[in-house]
Amino acid sequence: MGKRDKKDEAPAPAAPFHNPFAALAAQRAALPTGPAPKPAAAKPEPKGPARAVVRMERKGRGGKEVTVVEQLGLPEAQLEVWLKALKGSLGCGGALEDGTLVLQGDQRERLPALLEARGVRRVTVG
Repeated sequence: MGKRDKKDEAPAPAAPFHNPFAALAAQRAALPTGPAPKPAAAKPEPKGPARAVVRMERKGRGGKEVTVVEQLGLPEAQLEVWLKALKGSLGCGGALEDGTLVLQGDQRERLPALLEARGVRRVTVG
């Protein structure tokens, strides 16, 4: 048999698909309705520290610029959470040194907006 002979043959009928849940579709209307969804509660505005001092520092770091965020007044664990979030938002490295956040590079222009979004009420850039 060549290719021409196969074209003349009719395709075999497809086997019907067995769906075990087909009978349940008819009973869907008889099911009881679930509980009503709860309305989303409005989240209060995040309350952060009262102030933060942002400054650029180069001294004692081999000429490299870093941005230092001081006077946040947060516990150590909370500072680490803030540091990770700021590093991710700014796309830079950073570290926690003696209760201050140290971010690599000069971030003084971009950092105040991020701090205010996290709830800091007054940001001083020096």
